[in-house]
Amino acid sequence: MMIIMHTDATPAQVQLVIERVEACGLKAHLSQGAERTVIGLLGNVRAVTPEQFEYLPGIDRVVPISRPYKIASREFIPENSVFPIDGQSMGGNEILIFAGPCAVESRTKLLEIAHAVREAGAHALRGGAFKPRTSPYAFQGMGEEGLQILAEARQVTGLPVITEVMAPEQVCLVAEYADILQIGARNMQNFALLHAAGESQHPVLLKRGMSATIEEMLMASEYILSHGNKRVILCERGIRTFETATRNTTDINAIPVLKSQTHLPVILDPSHSTGHWQYVTPIARAAIAAGADGLIVEVHQNPEEALSDGGQSLKPERFAELVRQVKLIAEAMGRRVAPVRAEQAAAQGQA
Repeated sequence: MMIIMHTDATPAQVQLVIERVEACGLKAHLSQGAERTVIGLLGNVRAVTPEQFEYLPGIDRVVPISRPYKIASREFIPENSVFPIDGQSMGGNEILIFAGPCAVESRTKLLEIAHAVREAGAHALRGGAFKPRTSPYAFQGMGEEGLQILAEARQVTGLPVITEVMAPEQVCLVAEYADILQIGARNMQNFALLHAAGESQHPVLLKRGMSATIEEMLMASEYILSHGNKRVILCERGIRTFETATRNTTDINAIPVLKSQTHLPVILDPSHSTGHWQYVTPIARAAIAAGADGLIVEVHQNPEEALSDGGQSLKPERFAELVRQVKLIAEAMGRRVAPVRAEQAAAQGQA
């Protein structure tokens, strides 16, 4: 349920409604847009009726929300959510590209890749310091040392960092080093982790679980949003089906479906959704054509030597070609890939 206030409602009237909502044992979520103020009712809304609020001063109307997720719904917030990521806008007309290795393997390798993806046009550096692996004997990541290397790469390249957090107790540590917390597919319904990520007020990239429905993904995002953390990015990364020709099946449908149902930014991971580097660029093109707000791509200078996911990693020169092709698709769709800082500085100098 959401309460839509009159355009001329006073702060006192808004506060009165919030107090009445809380008196009913519910949580009030305030959304103040340019044209209207909306108060969302969170909790067991079955215990209340619209008639309990309609008579309060300043209220225009009370509208039921038909979907189980509330704050993530376009019914609640119809405009796209746009928020800054280290000077770049996520969720607007410009497309952002995150790139880097699956895992931080060494200082030398990561710095080399960081410089390469920056030169190719990446807007953020991805790299795992903690790695959830199917086998307990596989490389599990470098831990805090990996986070320190990522922070150094950010300092020398200017690229913000995105890296995975696997447990609630890791959130504070990872947030010290990373600009964006990534919650991986295996942890999409780790509810304690979702709560902790929401409480951190740090930007969060939430990946779809390998067998999760779109509704389940949006419900997972609701856990983060319920703590007032509005900076959530949804990531389609392929789902598990009967098909074995690729690592996962890219649900390209998910992009327009999500864009119609939620105001949150949506990106695609063409690396995990295919599992083969040969298919990464074509699927990246398809994602932008379908309306994605960005991409997250795995890049490694020597994929055959990578400690994890080498087969789906692009070499730097192939990543540069991906960026070139994606720019063309974006322009055809009336959008553009956001300029990197060097391009911005050059444009400002010419002006």
